[in-house]
Amino acid sequence: MVDFEEVVLQRHSTRLFLRDKPVPNELVTEALALATRAPSNSNIQPWQVVIASGPARDRLVEALLAEADAGAPRVPVLPPEFAHFRRDLGSLVYGAMGVPRHDAEARRLAVRRNWEFFRAPMAGIVCMHRDLDFVDSLGVGMFLQTFLLGLTARGLGSCVQVSIAGYPDTVREQLGIGPDMRVLCGIAIGYPDPDFPANAVHVPRNALDQNVVFLQS
Repeated sequence: MVDFEEVVLQRHSTRLFLRDKPVPNELVTEALALATRAPSNSNIQPWQVVIASGPARDRLVEALLAEADAGAPRVPVLPPEFAHFRRDLGSLVYGAMGVPRHDAEARRLAVRRNWEFFRAPMAGIVCMHRDLDFVDSLGVGMFLQTFLLGLTARGLGSCVQVSIAGYPDTVREQLGIGPDMRVLCGIAIGYPDPDFPANAVHVPRNALDQNVVFLQS
């Protein structure tokens, strides 16, 4: 057993993986089994996950890259008051990689790695039935966080990717996901590349009082 707080603090988004180091299926299965203990509305367990590796993963990546080269993904636009978070994160990550803001081609290639799952040998797709609502997405989120922590405890890196959901039809076609499922995000799973500078980036968090209010009277 690994100390819970240590696992929480160790978990971070890995942005480049060791492509040729395979992920043992049993480790992922163990982490998934833990994640199913997450709470959900009326115990409906709304999470649906497809895990692709080997040729299935490679076909998905090839199709996603073709879509990315043809046009931008359909992802939600951040409201203006929240957009600075994305800019700040980009400055940290691209700065660690040595990619200057004015180097459009280097940034394009870095962004393109999203649809390669950052070269991870295992790719996950998280879905939820289209008839379910926001309250049920909370259950998916709790499942997903537990899964990520389970992977971390087993020495595996991960990255949750909203960008993958930007091409939902391609994902459905390649993985046989029915139209009744909403594609929420992707997950890159593998062993982090220790030589990639952005994997050592520590992303800051808000002070508690910016997001939490205690009322006692």
